Amino acid sequence: MLLPPLSYIPLDPSHSTIRAMRSLMHLFSLYLFIFSATYDSFVHRTLADGVTPEEAKLLRDEVREMFYHAFDGYMEHAFPRDELRPLSCQGEDTIGNYALTLIDSLDTLALLGDRERFTTSVEWIGKNLRFDINKTVSVFETTIRILGGLLSAHLIASDYATGMRIPSYEDQLLHLAEDLARRMLPAFDTPTGIPFGSVNLMHGVDEHESKVTSTAGGGTLTLEFGVLSRLTNDPIFEEVTKNAVRGLWARRSKLNLVGAHINVFTGEWTQKDAGIGTSIDSFYEYLLKAYLLFGEEEYLYMFQEAYGAAMHYLHNDPWYVEVNMDSAAIVWPLFNSLQAFWPGLQVLAGDIDPAIRTHAAFFSVWKRYGFTPEGFNLATLNVQQGQKSYPLRPELMESTYWLFKATTDPRYLDTGRDMVASLQYGARCPCGYCHISDVEFHEQEDHMESFFLAETVKYLWLLFDLAAGPDNLVENGPYMYVFSTEGHLLPATPQISLVREHCSYLGAYCRSGDSRRKSYTSDTSFVEQKNNYTREFGGRMQTYLTAETSYTSAPFSGFIKGVCPGLTHGQKFGISYVNPTYTHGDNSDYKDRDRGEHSVQERQSIVIGGDQDDGKQSDDSEYNEDIRESGDSGSQSVKDPAFQSHSVVIVSNDDGGNRQTDDSNSNHDDTESDDKSSESQFPQRLGQCPS
Repeated sequence: MLLPPLSYIPLDPSHSTIRAMRSLMHLFSLYLFIFSATYDSFVHRTLADGVTPEEAKLLRDEVREMFYHAFDGYMEHAFPRDELRPLSCQGEDTIGNYALTLIDSLDTLALLGDRERFTTSVEWIGKNLRFDINKTVSVFETTIRILGGLLSAHLIASDYATGMRIPSYEDQLLHLAEDLARRMLPAFDTPTGIPFGSVNLMHGVDEHESKVTSTAGGGTLTLEFGVLSRLTNDPIFEEVTKNAVRGLWARRSKLNLVGAHINVFTGEWTQKDAGIGTSIDSFYEYLLKAYLLFGEEEYLYMFQEAYGAAMHYLHNDPWYVEVNMDSAAIVWPLFNSLQAFWPGLQVLAGDIDPAIRTHAAFFSVWKRYGFTPEGFNLATLNVQQGQKSYPLRPELMESTYWLFKATTDPRYLDTGRDMVASLQYGARCPCGYCHISDVEFHEQEDHMESFFLAETVKYLWLLFDLAAGPDNLVENGPYMYVFSTEGHLLPATPQISLVREHCSYLGAYCRSGDSRRKSYTSDTSFVEQKNNYTREFGGRMQTYLTAETSYTSAPFSGFIKGVCPGLTHGQKFGISYVNPTYTHGDNSDYKDRDRGEHSVQERQSIVIGGDQDDGKQSDDSEYNEDIRESGDSGSQSVKDPAFQSHSVVIVSNDDGGNRQTDDSNSNHDDTESDDKSSESQFPQRLGQCPS
């Protein structure tokens, strides 16, 4: 049975249309459930032939061989160009003509314990790599691949505790990272603080550069730039990326959803499709990971609100759909391959049960084709036309690794084994591994993305090494690690994770305000780029927010002097809404609903550390009622497998709604009961709160 396209359903407010919409959604959910259950039962029948510890060791060694087959192919046939063409055994420049694949592979070499090649690669990059080139690059891709790769390798090469310290290393990679980041700073010089999508490394932003960027492009920079600020003692990098996240979050809809693309000058959403896949995915990821790495409550607050909205409006168990960010009307019932990171993120947040169900559904698509296509239509249950390729993406491997780490369920080893088999028999090429241009016919394409070595084989190797008895930097090293969206290892060292505590803990990493370490300075002048949105202080560019942005800078710590513990997160951080700029094409019904008629019934809230507000979401309007079946009731307490110090509590709100509030009281208003509750959770420290 073929369902009609959901985007064609009229938004007529009549009761007959609403009833029809509900019936269709129930039928749609049942259809997906039957499809998922069929494949899930098939997957479970294969568990009898499980992976033994001995086979896990063999698979780990096989994945290691896969890495070196591709890495050696790149070094022999493509280096120092950016990426390898594995069919023709040639190189090509794709990002910026600066040995992209080598930089992206550095921490994988360290993870595998290959001291010789890691040392040789770091020394070559330190001597030969330069960024003073007339090249326009993607801010997003350059940050996650190049900047993240340099920082991760620097943190490994400079620290004896990692076991990979290079004696001759003198911070060359850190100097390169700082130079590169400074060359990207002009991209943040916008009225909203949200950066341009591209920047020229020598001349800044071109006057004809597009003013539209993706949500992921503007909101997936905080980890790399934040780590750089802590290593160089220069706050500018962290400030501009945090302002970009605030700029995006302040323009969320009243449903706490964000769109896919936004104008960085006007702040108007140019594509209002909300989802967890293409153009938005890593925005959610970095909200939680920035909290885990830096410990800043502001990121946790935003993640809790964003995650709750995503689970309420986007989740059609076990799948996720795309909806209009203002009305929550479904616009695209599609599984996008980039969504496959989501179960792994849910593991980090402690929301295990939906992660298990969603991963099983996503893997059923892999089992059907041998790979995951870029798009799989949930209405037709076929590959989406024009989205048949598999470019060696790592997201499903990433979630498989995290779920095995959290549950130790052997099904995930079977999953990993199937993935290795698919890659070996379907994607292996003479000099590396090829893109699959059509998953239905397994046609190969002459290209290999650098993230295949940075992520895809890394997560598979970690999966089997964990099963065989882990012996690697991540599982047995001196620090807890946060993986960037490119799979780069960012350690929670005192210098990175305790920098904002300002010596509040005896013996912690401390620094005074005048102890800024000497840092490498780029010869690129940014003063010429500035306009009325920037000023220069002390030789560095300081980006300021315009008056239209209705939030203020966050304090250094929520537990240090000057912060009233009785305030809600919204009041502490001043994050409220920026009024959207509507155009003549906007639907008037959406506008009316934004004026207060919308409210949200939160399906479940997630509390990390137990010191957060219960949220502000409440009953949804009749239009969105029963859009999907409610989840399991009850509560569950688990431990974060990556950060054991964070206890995670998941509280269901399907028990009668005893945690719901009226929408009129939900816009970060300070109520008496909230004050009392907050005061009990945040004992007053070092200062007086206003009465």
